[in-house]
Amino acid sequence: MKVVSFLIRIYSLLFHLLLSLFLLALAIVGYSSSGAGLTLGMAPWSGNELVGSLFALGLGGLLFVILAFKGAQRFLYMIWTLVMLYLLVNGYFLTSYRFSGPGEFEFALYLALGALLAFLGGVLLLRKPLFEKKHPK
Repeated sequence: MKVVSFLIRIYSLLFHLLLSLFLLALAIVGYSSSGAGLTLGMAPWSGNELVGSLFALGLGGLLFVILAFKGAQRFLYMIWTLVMLYLLVNGYFLTSYRFSGPGEFEFALYLALGALLAFLGGVLLLRKPLFEKKHPK
């Protein structure tokens, strides 16, 4: 059981590291193209507000992942995983967002399930840090 818990915690950190890097990359692309025409149907923002939000989310996510990996601020990381789960589920499934086909729906479903598992990893990380600190004798 310890191995499964460890793997879920590692998965959670990797999932949110990649998600944060993806959000930063989208923000950079949006900024370089002036961001005025950037829209994501599942996001509650558009245009320049979307670019700023993506940048803030990406940078914040990186910070929370790094801190949680080092064993600090694990509560903030767990909150971060919950916020991202909410944004994904709400944006894709609880708004008027329309999928362009079954492939996009499956992708959104897998992404939401991945975020749910990453949230579980955040809760497990809150209960026990990734690495135990060894006390010198």
